[in-house]
Amino acid sequence: MKPGSSDRFSPVASARPAPRRFPIGAELHPGGAHFRVWAPRASSIRVELQDRDLPVQLGREEGDYHSGWAPDLAAGTRYRFWVEDRGPFPDPASRFQPEGPHGPSQVVDAGSFIWTDRSWKGVGPAHQVIYELHLGTFTPEGTWNSALTQLPRLKELGVTVLEVMPVADFPGRFGWGYDGVNLFAPSRLYGGPDDARRFVDQAHALGMGVILDVVYNHLGPDGNYLTQFSDHYFTDRYSCEWGAAINFDGPQSAPVREYFISNAVYWITEFHFDGLRFDATQAIKDASGDHILGVLQRRVRDAVRSRELYLVGENESQQSSLVRRTEAGGMGLDALWNDDFHHTAYVALTGSRESYFADYLGSPQELLSALRWGFLYQGQRYSWQKKSRGTPGLDLPATAFINFLENHDQVANTGHGRRLWQLSSPGRYRALTALCLLGPGTPLLFQGQEFASSKPFLYFADHPAPLGPAIVRGRTEFLAQSPSLASVEARALLSDPTDPSTFERSKLDLEEIDRRPDILRLHQDLLALRRDDPVIRGQHVGRFHGAVLGPDAFLLRWQGEQEHRLLAVNFGCDLHLVHAPEPLLAPPEGLAWEIAWSSESPAYGGRGIAPLEREGSLLFPGAAAVLLRGGRRPS
Repeated sequence: MKPGSSDRFSPVASARPAPRRFPIGAELHPGGAHFRVWAPRASSIRVELQDRDLPVQLGREEGDYHSGWAPDLAAGTRYRFWVEDRGPFPDPASRFQPEGPHGPSQVVDAGSFIWTDRSWKGVGPAHQVIYELHLGTFTPEGTWNSALTQLPRLKELGVTVLEVMPVADFPGRFGWGYDGVNLFAPSRLYGGPDDARRFVDQAHALGMGVILDVVYNHLGPDGNYLTQFSDHYFTDRYSCEWGAAINFDGPQSAPVREYFISNAVYWITEFHFDGLRFDATQAIKDASGDHILGVLQRRVRDAVRSRELYLVGENESQQSSLVRRTEAGGMGLDALWNDDFHHTAYVALTGSRESYFADYLGSPQELLSALRWGFLYQGQRYSWQKKSRGTPGLDLPATAFINFLENHDQVANTGHGRRLWQLSSPGRYRALTALCLLGPGTPLLFQGQEFASSKPFLYFADHPAPLGPAIVRGRTEFLAQSPSLASVEARALLSDPTDPSTFERSKLDLEEIDRRPDILRLHQDLLALRRDDPVIRGQHVGRFHGAVLGPDAFLLRWQGEQEHRLLAVNFGCDLHLVHAPEPLLAPPEGLAWEIAWSSESPAYGGRGIAPLEREGSLLFPGAAAVLLRGGRRPS
């Protein structure tokens, strides 16, 4: 007789255990474990326990929750739910899935890990350098523990915040993580829950924060059992390009909202993450009047008042309200990814304006505007989408924008996963790196960028038929929006996302770190300047000014309280300024400009540094960036 059809059950303790930490899931307490799940349409819920003949019957509460107590239950016990006579199913709030999303859930003792970060104060939006990594490809082993061994070198590089791509468990042997289905369970592919805690604890010991990428706009198509407990988790009132939209504002949405709020608080409190990166927030639809993103940021900040949190959003439609204060009608996030900076920089570096790069010129003015104002599109028509894009954000601080030359999407979207240094000239690449790392916005590096990794980063997802072939077709069709990838010949060369070799090829070769010391030193020196230079590190856009010198050249000037800095960037040929009627070129009173740093230093693989002043005129080298500071005039 199957467990779900038994009419005999283990006794349920009538006394309620100590207060729960979260409204759902299995929680250990002295003497046993307490289970709670939301299942409005179910008349009964049973818990099938490992190594126990009798299931535990849960009692129904008001609000359509079911809960019950299992005495003498230890951490590590595996269990599954029976919903009436249907099952067995994993816990919708499982803390770990040792056999993957289709297997049993496991009871986890969240209090057994010994933290050493009691003095850690968290991270805020100012003075950060972000490093995005995918656990499965960041090291050959692809685990939390192997990634932990790389933390000292990232600290030495100048990274202050690690951004970990999604880790919520998903089916298969590999994947990006954006199709997670067990939102409370760190993927068994990367290790156990305590391995994740150890990674965060060690990062804190080194002085680095860790934020987690979370996906609250959809769940993956394989291994998603939420609908076995309730039809109200999802809605057809909105569309989402990756799956069914989440029901944040319709009938029975209150428990759905609580599910995602609990998830956010769970990662922050039980794993000590320093913040969250909310994926594709434009697909999080909520017309309730109290948008779920605003609620999420309030609840997580309330949960850890003893330390700062850093909350970041990705928002393709570039809605500035996400980073406005709640009292001003905003949602209270700290920063947004700035695709506009990437797109114009990509065009400047490669000359390619295919597909969604068509609305960018890669011009000096675009780059200056992206640094000074954040988004380039703040309500103008965007021809690629045949509609307006963005909302006004001219008043936002520089810390509200995260700028990057690479991220997981943009590298993979090249079709062959090529790194940007492979698509541009060495000089231009060094110059744009300086612009990104010294500019007033918050810079983000993608794994391997700091040492010019030659390994591609491709899209990979391990799904059986019929999902696997559908993913291959969908990825091919997406990339075909670029004409250079649309031909039959080009499509034949694209990697199969479901092929294990695609995943293996995307793993970093850490031995390359020693093979490209020039690029590594470039990043280290620029980040040291950003950290230590009192003028550059301020991120005060009010003291930041720019000027276009020509079709390929421009200036950035920082005005500190007592000192100034001038960054000249030239993507074209050598620029000889015989006449210089540009006030930003004028040195501070009583001083002369002297070279503080140059992308053409031989230490970075450059051709050498020559004086800028030539017989009373200025010569800015081509494909280079030069940082100037005020020095004594020659006598």
